[in-house]
Amino acid sequence: QVQLVESGGGLVQAGGSLRLSCAARGIIFSIGAMGWYRQAPGKQRELVATITRGGVTNYADSVKGRFTISRDNAKNTVFIQMNSLKPEDTAIYYCNVKSVTITTIPLDSWGQGTQVTVSS
Repeated sequence: QVQLVESGGGLVQAGGSLRLSCAARGIIFSIGAMGWYRQAPGKQRELVATITRGGVTNYADSVKGRFTISRDNAKNTVFIQMNSLKPEDTAIYYCNVKSVTITTIPLDSWGQGTQVTVSS
């Protein structure tokens, strides 16, 4: 079992910044890709950004140039720095971690979600 502990959400004015963190806890043999997704009211969950263990990143077009994803492999933690926030960035943000157990079973784990609200 992998538990994901998210932090850093909140309320911010348009143009402001927030930094989200997500730490993976538990008995983990190996962690692969980590990422952030978001779900706004009435919409489907969508990819925000992902990062491989080697540091290769991928971003949704809507956040390119404003958000930066990073990770600390030693601490099994992924971050996302969100700058120049817009009201349309308002959503619940979910951390996602792909890992492998010590018995080589692949896991796809999700955090509990953290609310990000951007006021205009």
